[in-house]
Amino acid sequence: MSVMKRLSGIVQAKANKVLDRAEDPRETLDLSYEKQLEQLQQVRKGVAEIATARKRIELQARQLQATAEKLQSQATQALAQNREDLAREALSRRAGIGTQLEGLKAQHDQLASQEERMVATTQQLEARVSAFRTQKETLKASYTAAQAQTRIGEAVAGISESMSDTGLALERAQDKVAQMQARAGAMDELLSSGALTDLTGSSDPLQAELDKASQSTQVELELAKLKGQLPGAPQEAIGAGGSAPEPAAAETGAPGAAEPDETVSDGEVEPPGGAPAGDPFSLPGQGGTA
Repeated sequence: MSVMKRLSGIVQAKANKVLDRAEDPRETLDLSYEKQLEQLQQVRKGVAEIATARKRIELQARQLQATAEKLQSQATQALAQNREDLAREALSRRAGIGTQLEGLKAQHDQLASQEERMVATTQQLEARVSAFRTQKETLKASYTAAQAQTRIGEAVAGISESMSDTGLALERAQDKVAQMQARAGAMDELLSSGALTDLTGSSDPLQAELDKASQSTQVELELAKLKGQLPGAPQEAIGAGGSAPEPAAAETGAPGAAEPDETVSDGEVEPPGGAPAGDPFSLPGQGGTA
C-alpha cells in the first residue's frame, strides 16, 4: 500500500512539474476572469427572476384590489335595492380577497427583501470583477514585460536556446581548429626529429649521402669555372675546374700536337660542356656533365 501511495505521489509530482512548465499565468488569469463573469451573470439572472416574481405578485394584488372595489360597489347597490343577502355575499367575497391580499403582500415583501440583497450582492460582485479585471491586466502586462526582459537578458548573456546553440557551434569550431594546429605542430616536430620518414624524399640513407656529396662537388666545379672566366684570371684556374693543362708540346710546335682550345675570345667564354645557350634544362653557366 505504501508503494502504491509513493508511486502515486511521484506521478502527481511529475504531472505538476509538466503542468507548471506548460502553464501561462496570463491564460490562467483570463480563465479566472471569465469564470467570475459567468458567476456575475448568474447573480444578475437571479435578481431578474426575483424581480419578475415580485412584479407578478404586484399584478395579482392590483387585480384583487380591483375585484374588491367591484364587490364593494355591488354590496352598495344590493343594499340600495334592499337585497341584504346579495350585499352580504359581496362583502363576504370582499373579505376573502382581503385575506389573499395580505398573503400576497407578505410574499411581495419577502421577494423585495431578497431582491434588495441580491442587488447588493450583484453590486459587490461587479466591483470585485472590475477590480480583478484591472489587476489581471496589470499582472499580464508585468508578466509580459518580465518575460521580454528575461529573454533579452538571456540573449545578451548567451544562455538562450538559440544563442547557446550558436555558442556551442563556435566552441566546437575552436576546438577543431586548436586540434588541427596541435596536430600540425606535432607532425612538424616528428619530421624534424626524424621520428617519421619523409615519403617525398629518398628512402635510402646511403644514396642520400652520395647525392649530397655529388651536389657539393658540382658546386665546387661550378665555382672554379666561374673564377676562371673572370677577366685577368690565369689559365691554370681553368684547369682547376676539372680540365688538365695542355702539354708543353703545344708551345714547341711538335708534330701531332693538338692546337689549344680557344676558350676566351674577345672577353666571351664559350659555355662549358658544349650546352646550347638557350637550353631550358640547364642552369646559366652550368656544364653538360657533373
